[in-house]
Amino acid sequence: MGERVTAAYVHIPFCRRRCFYCDFPISVLGDRIRGEASGSIVEYIEVLGREIALTQPTAPLETIFLGGGTPSLLAPSQVGQILEALAAQFGIREGAEISLEIDPDTFTLEQVQGYQALGVNRFSLGVQAFQDELLHKAGRSHCCEDIFRAVEDLRQGGIVNFSLDLISGLPGQTLTQWEESLKQAIALKPTHLSCYDLVLEPVTAFGKQYEAGQKPLPSDEMTAQMYRRARDWLTSAGFEHYEISNYAQKGWQCRHNRVYWENRSYFGFGMGAASYVEGRRLTRPRTRREYYDWVEGLSLGRGGTEGDVISECDRLLETLMLGLRLSEGVNLAHFSPDITQKILTGVEPYIQQGWVIYSPHSTQLQLTDPDGFLFSNTILSDLFNLFS
Repeated sequence: MGERVTAAYVHIPFCRRRCFYCDFPISVLGDRIRGEASGSIVEYIEVLGREIALTQPTAPLETIFLGGGTPSLLAPSQVGQILEALAAQFGIREGAEISLEIDPDTFTLEQVQGYQALGVNRFSLGVQAFQDELLHKAGRSHCCEDIFRAVEDLRQGGIVNFSLDLISGLPGQTLTQWEESLKQAIALKPTHLSCYDLVLEPVTAFGKQYEAGQKPLPSDEMTAQMYRRARDWLTSAGFEHYEISNYAQKGWQCRHNRVYWENRSYFGFGMGAASYVEGRRLTRPRTRREYYDWVEGLSLGRGGTEGDVISECDRLLETLMLGLRLSEGVNLAHFSPDITQKILTGVEPYIQQGWVIYSPHSTQLQLTDPDGFLFSNTILSDLFNLFS
């Protein structure tokens, strides 16, 4: 393996319940089971460690992201087991960004301090909304009071680098409620904010219950207004709008997620996790039993690590699709002159419309903020059609 891979995503699939918008590969444990008291979690971490140990290292890790699911259902000792397995197999570079997703009402101050002692230095808190009725409608297990208590625990633990997640476009959500959520989030002074628009996935409770464009979902015009409001308020509060859905105080962008947006390689570990190494993408099975069988196959030398080769055309399109999510866009100097000309021909109408900017001097192609970001799907669809 010649490529240096310095990023690792680790999927922790356990949740108290499944939120109504979620289509991630998870295992529901109920509201009381957690950590070392859960045989399911203990077994999963053991299998996860075996998968990590069977992976060929290329370089020390510079970013690690423990996502889910709800990783804060794990005891610090269990997170420690995972980090120890990664350190033993790959090494972890000094100053590495180690992120952990946490949910309100799933952790204590002692837990935060335990995670921090292990080297976790970035926390991503799943807030979603600051209205109890919206949290209930979304199937969340926490309330607003839990959010404030969670942030206080982070502060008491001396955590500086934490992110809040918000969702716009929830059923029955009004612009006033969205503004209130933004105001509350800004007041908590996170270093990072993610603002996602609700996506109706067919297999989710919301996907089965609602249809896009129909009440009680906010209209497209309303969700666009929510997007613009977030951009205006957050940039006025000192956040950089560095990616379509993400905002950061200066110096606090998520280093791990930039690996994805820059279409660089990364390891993925755990149930349903995807890895992208040497131009191949490999997605693990989405159920625990199938994942355990898959890891058993690896240990017996039955393959399963090759993955699908990404064609040159698909890699080009992925580079455009992911890179144009970033505020700085994509440098077309990385492409051949004929590919560059084809891209510029495809986006010319949108340059005229003010949704796309191209600088011949820097060869940088960017979507404008907010209009280009808002209509990114339309722009990308035309580009994809050009190369299909």
